Amino acid sequence: MQPLVFSGSSSPELAARFAGLNNFAIGSHKVVRFANSEVKVTVEQNVHDVDCFIVLSTSNPTDMHVMELAFTVDALKREGAGEITCVIPYFGYARQNIQHLPGECVSAHVVIRLLESLKVNKVIVVDLHDEGTAGVFSIPFRSISVLPYLASRIYENLGITAYTESSVVIASPDQGGIERARKFAEAFYKNLKGYDLVTVEKKRNLANIHDSKAMELYGDVQGKTVIFVDDIATSGGTIIHASELALSKGAKEVYAAVVHPDFGPGIPEKIQVSTLTRFFTTNTIEKTVEDLKPYSKIEVIDISEVLKV
Repeated sequence: MQPLVFSGSSSPELAARFAGLNNFAIGSHKVVRFANSEVKVTVEQNVHDVDCFIVLSTSNPTDMHVMELAFTVDALKREGAGEITCVIPYFGYARQNIQHLPGECVSAHVVIRLLESLKVNKVIVVDLHDEGTAGVFSIPFRSISVLPYLASRIYENLGITAYTESSVVIASPDQGGIERARKFAEAFYKNLKGYDLVTVEKKRNLANIHDSKAMELYGDVQGKTVIFVDDIATSGGTIIHASELALSKGAKEVYAAVVHPDFGPGIPEKIQVSTLTRFFTTNTIEKTVEDLKPYSKIEVIDISEVLKV
């Protein structure tokens, strides 16, 4: 039988595009949220022995979406579904993958164990924060990187046909993201050899959330266009501080390319008045797309075609 795609409440448009790209049908189910914040999921059609995909970003409100995902899996299992694949464009809690301070939980591992306990057959995510987290899964797992696709689309979007390593530099806003910047650069420069990457030394205050400072920049940005590449932006501080530092070092202009727009309150406004020329992101966190339309500096790129299985 034709596989079915069940849309999570956080990703209805991505689910529809995912179904269309893969020639799957949209499944019928109902999600009810009660006044006491509980959620109930009901599958409304026959799924016996049918392979099912659940497309749902576990984005803000993260706890609510994690439970919705778990309950959808359980409902499908109880109705005798075939293989169940969770397509999670944005994997919430991915940054809580290690103990930074004594006594901390490791939330990413808890979510993984939850999916495993429900006997999910496969998990697909987009640009998992730390590739090492993939090793925690004991079930089939795939992290799809949209960075090459994002790089190609941004290259086209900027409308400059002769970008070279001498006029633009790809940069990481912190030392931990250098491999992401390299992956983006390979696609942006179309496998040109010999390019340089710029990196920023960032100091984070582990005692305070969303508290970091760009300390120093390594690499030549004088008179160049700089594109900072990152996977997630929540407070916007990392990218904005890096932009200010690059401009102080003589950069001509600064762009951002961030996969997941996991924005907190007021962050689009903060980006709009920042020194960034433009902030490119994607629709992995779908609920923010409409909210971002009033902000001319922020451009959302649809990555649904990369999710074809």
